[in-house]
Amino acid sequence: MSRNYKHEDVTKDLRNASSELKPLLAHLRTTFPYGPKVNLDFGTFANVVDVLGIKIAFSIDGVGSKVMICELMNQYQFIGIDCVAMNVNDILCIGAKPLSMLDYISTEVINADTLDQIGQGLADGAKQAGVNIIGGELALLPDLLKGETSRGAIDLAGTCIGTLLFEDPIVGKNIQPGDKIIGLESSGLHSNGFTMVRKVFNLLPKTSLQTKQSILGEYHTDLGQPLGQELLIPTKIYVEQILAMLQSVEIHGLCHITGDGLLNLPRLASEVGYVIDSPPDPNPIFKLIADKGQIAPASMYEVFNMGIGFCVVVPSNQVQHIIDIASAHQTKATQIGYIVEDPERKVLLPTLGLVGSRGQGFRTTGE
Repeated sequence: MSRNYKHEDVTKDLRNASSELKPLLAHLRTTFPYGPKVNLDFGTFANVVDVLGIKIAFSIDGVGSKVMICELMNQYQFIGIDCVAMNVNDILCIGAKPLSMLDYISTEVINADTLDQIGQGLADGAKQAGVNIIGGELALLPDLLKGETSRGAIDLAGTCIGTLLFEDPIVGKNIQPGDKIIGLESSGLHSNGFTMVRKVFNLLPKTSLQTKQSILGEYHTDLGQPLGQELLIPTKIYVEQILAMLQSVEIHGLCHITGDGLLNLPRLASEVGYVIDSPPDPNPIFKLIADKGQIAPASMYEVFNMGIGFCVVVPSNQVQHIIDIASAHQTKATQIGYIVEDPERKVLLPTLGLVGSRGQGFRTTGE
């Protein structure tokens, strides 16, 4: 019998993270007067510093527990793309062009084939994003990382540097009621929600390795491939699409839809609300997860991207331009909603009866 995995079962610790982070961030803010001028506070997708008249953007991110699926399947050739994507997509959100990256690999065991596959993915992702990877770090940590196979556990993260394309970063300050929200399709799960995925499909430490590998190898007609192959589809890289839009369209806000799903939208600076009245049909993997885990829509839309990997907020007269540019770069884009006045900065999905805000999650509108 499937267990009903509530969202709180897998992310309640992260729900408390914002308050727990305050002391850490307070210490880090004391460093702002040192070094180059800092343009933004914590909380944006990336930050900017002024260096000799050039505005340099920085982001950092990892691929999370998706690497645990790689180990179970002995397939690492795509996870490097995820690492690049998670960094360059964040850099784009402030109107910056990604330029270069560094990677960080920590591992329980040095395995040449594993590193070769990771390197292949990093190179493929970098070429897609138009960046170079100019260095990194490999750390052997057998006392810290514990895997389930002879290849051992790994962790993968990266940091990206870019240059701001405009005088000021795009953080959403110009968003106003009546603006439209355009959603760019995701390739699937991307790199978020894998803690819930592993629980839903019983890919847990207590489950035998043979059973987990059997679960991942099971073919699903609705997916058109085995579960494991679906889970490893890499995060979509939006660099070409967004840079083309920034060069020719008036853009008020850019948002990478990662952990927290559409509740990333209130990270934009304006005190407005986000009505998502035309969400796309989610990829089949999301329905499979919801059905298997008996997960309510409120939790699904908070944990996963639900088919929307990136959002662009523009004036209403720019909608078709955005859709056309995305199409020219083989990406489906649709108008999924619009901006309203709302000092509480809520996200409303009326067709699903959901309303949410950052730190509180989604709930049904009747609650």
